[in-house]
Amino acid sequence: MGLPIGRRTLFAVICAVAVASIYAAQPVLAQIGSDLGVPDADLGWIVAAGQLGYLAGLAVLVPLGDMIDRRKLMAGHLLLTAVGAVLAATATRTWVLLVGMVVAGLFAVVVQTTVAYAAALSTPEERGRNLGAVTSGVVIGILGARVAAGALAAVWGWRSVYVALAMLLVALACLVLTTLPPDARADRATYPQVLTSLGGLFRERLFLSRGLIAFFLFASFGALWSGLALPLAAAPWHLSTAQIGLFGLAGLVGALGATRAGRWADAGFASSVSGGALVLLAASWLAIGQTSWSLWLVVIGVVLLDFAVQAVHVSNQHLLTMTHPHRTSSVIGGYMIFYSLGSALGATATTTVFAGAGWDGSSVLGAAFAACALVVWASSRRVATEPHLPLSDPQKASRP
Repeated sequence: MGLPIGRRTLFAVICAVAVASIYAAQPVLAQIGSDLGVPDADLGWIVAAGQLGYLAGLAVLVPLGDMIDRRKLMAGHLLLTAVGAVLAATATRTWVLLVGMVVAGLFAVVVQTTVAYAAALSTPEERGRNLGAVTSGVVIGILGARVAAGALAAVWGWRSVYVALAMLLVALACLVLTTLPPDARADRATYPQVLTSLGGLFRERLFLSRGLIAFFLFASFGALWSGLALPLAAAPWHLSTAQIGLFGLAGLVGALGATRAGRWADAGFASSVSGGALVLLAASWLAIGQTSWSLWLVVIGVVLLDFAVQAVHVSNQHLLTMTHPHRTSSVIGGYMIFYSLGSALGATATTTVFAGAGWDGSSVLGAAFAACALVVWASSRRVATEPHLPLSDPQKASRP
């Protein structure tokens, strides 16, 4: 059937906006805390709430994409994500904001359904290119949201960020229903079959090692982006939310610079790329920790960190999908559970440590997470470099 550029662009935008609903709070945490009276030590829970909702969605909602029309599923999830954004925008109490973040995160797993749908609509010859374009929307959403959220909050306050997100999500739901073809499938797996397939992955060494690397990788990532606004808003810089949001551009440059990681992985260097990038990740914290006297060093550190994170992330997914070509949705969904847990840990830990030890403490924490990921990589390198034959589809095997 193929995937025209218009649909490919729509899928990328859906990924960007859905992911932004989780990460848009990061550059405006200080403003939210001031408005709702949330202590600095507890601000990380605002981001973590979205990540925990996302975690639940990966486990219970993503499997629905193997059972029902993904077009309708995507539209429904986009609308429910908008409900979460509205709750956040109108919250006058912290618990209401947290509920809104959980709801938005829960249904933001529309990203995984969108990627699976893009793969289904692609011809074999263009699948890799299309998936690369669609998943680039995730990077743009994670990092670009910081720039847009910072600018909006500086002019209209932090609530305007969630109003804008809600409007975009509703518009995208309408576009999905009116422009995408029906997703009819003759051979459908049952919900228990998909869950069984997902659960079986957690007994495999390669999957667990890549998952643990992702856990520490995104804990380090979360330690930066959930905590960086705090020292930048404080003395001696006193940056505005718009200025803080601009640091997302540095992260975007780094992450998009790692797009060649997929080609390196195709050439057989996925494990080596992961190891080198994890060393770079740990080293980046030496520059990021210098917020007290040099913003330029922080910018350099941010570029390096996001380059490293994206390179490892792409390499991990390449190894897993190469090993499990018949159940890519399950393997990516399961892998992203580690991502979500790590991001939540990084978000909560960095603000807690910052309250007691300042940004120096948060920087040591981020570097420690990177070092843990490097240890896991080193101890599991042989597993990742062993030749893997494509495994059979357990769902098909269970059918007569």
